Amino acid sequence: MTRVRARDTPARMSRAHELVVILDFGSQYTQLIARRIREASVYCEIHPYNASYEAIAARSPKAVILSGGPSSVYDEGAPALDRRWLELGVPILGVCYGLQVIAHALGGKVEPAAHHEYGAADLRVLSNEGVLRRLALAETTRVWMSHADRLVNLPSGFKVIAESDNCPFAAVANDSARIWGVQFHPEVEHSVRGRDIVGAFLFDLAKIAPTWTPGSFVSDAIETIAAQVPADDHVICGLSGGVDSTVAAVLCHRALGKRLTCIFVDNGLLRLGEFEQVQRSLGGEMGLPLIAVDARERFLSALSGETDPEKKRKIIGRVFIEVFEEEARKIKGARFLVQGTLYPDVIESVSHKGPSVVIKSHHNVGGLPERMNLKLIEPLRELFKDEVRAAGKALDIPAALLGRHPFPGPGLGIRCLGDLNETRLDALRKADHIFIEELRTSGLYDQVWQAFAALLPVRSVGVMGDGRTYEETIALRAVTSVDGMTADWAKLPHDFLARVSGRIISEVRGVNRVVYDISSKPPATIEWE
Repeated sequence: MTRVRARDTPARMSRAHELVVILDFGSQYTQLIARRIREASVYCEIHPYNASYEAIAARSPKAVILSGGPSSVYDEGAPALDRRWLELGVPILGVCYGLQVIAHALGGKVEPAAHHEYGAADLRVLSNEGVLRRLALAETTRVWMSHADRLVNLPSGFKVIAESDNCPFAAVANDSARIWGVQFHPEVEHSVRGRDIVGAFLFDLAKIAPTWTPGSFVSDAIETIAAQVPADDHVICGLSGGVDSTVAAVLCHRALGKRLTCIFVDNGLLRLGEFEQVQRSLGGEMGLPLIAVDARERFLSALSGETDPEKKRKIIGRVFIEVFEEEARKIKGARFLVQGTLYPDVIESVSHKGPSVVIKSHHNVGGLPERMNLKLIEPLRELFKDEVRAAGKALDIPAALLGRHPFPGPGLGIRCLGDLNETRLDALRKADHIFIEELRTSGLYDQVWQAFAALLPVRSVGVMGDGRTYEETIALRAVTSVDGMTADWAKLPHDFLARVSGRIISEVRGVNRVVYDISSKPPATIEWE
């Protein structure tokens, strides 16, 4: 997704909340650490391990967590720890590589383990103090290990507080220095008492107040937006009808009232009835100032004959910017643009390893701020996806809107594989509508994170009535997930899938075969293109 980094980033909406800093050493679980802390109603931020110590220390963090990572402390160019973090005077928790880098910096010894320990292990509590104070003495609990090196000699002042069969220093403590470390990953679900360990660190050791709540975020955000936009300026928001843009728009509307205008563009790639439904629910029932633009012919004309998915995205993005810009220029005093940047986007842009390989790009309103000299408002840039929904609930946005499954920026353009034309798109809309309708009727809609139909340019022989058919294929996709970063295919009942397949083949012209996608992410992506 194209993201515009704001030169005019708003003041942090967490200004009244105590801060926990997570230093990222490259672990695949770093965001899980943040999620566990946020779940405990504590505000935290992820920064690369080599972020400016001075800049972060000036914000007076209440605690610091060092994440895991794939490196060995002895590797050439391995992420190193700035010793000043250990001298900051606040509680420090090292997780896996974070523990090893602490020990290495303080004179302990780390060496390769006999074998890479990956998976569940039984942790034995030798001393229920420090981060283990909420566990019982001599308790054995299941934890998740993932490391190739291990600590073999402790730095001065440290002691062992837990062990496992293959890890004699599974948890260590230096209470006087307020430094603790664990060789396992308390942030993952497989670590049974992980939340108790994180809670002990946050509340018992760091004495942090749990003030980061959806309600507090909403009040902070409204106040910040109101202060950011001068009284004579106007704000525009590209509304898609999805959860992120809806919550961002409602926040801005609460802060600015009539000085907000939302622009909703029908690109011909929306779901069945969506153009009318968004106008009715957001513009009518919720009272958002809304301009609805029918640009279907313009988009489909530009996309005619194009089958390459990346080229499709670029065309959709380019035409969207053209249409949006034309409408935005009609709004007097427009100086700001609302964008639904989420915290994972922010983390990605500052990763210590640099931006990830681009798997696929989704269009956004990238390019507009520069072209139109607009400043950005990104009210959701500190939130994970589930926190956006929680904020929406605090704003009294109807559950039916907050519970909608994610829908990609290019819409059906990346679910209709091959050529895009009205006939194929109409078939896909109807098939998708049947699938979603049956999910809702069966009470399964809220049990999956995302579900949709994709139209494949694959023809196969079929028989309908007494005639032979040679028509296209619908692929049904449903996944379970928390935030879409990883996902598993949903185990929907066979009789349900049979009913959906029967309806689609009977009711959708041009389709004679339905298949169900049982691929997980990774290695597959959720969307097909």
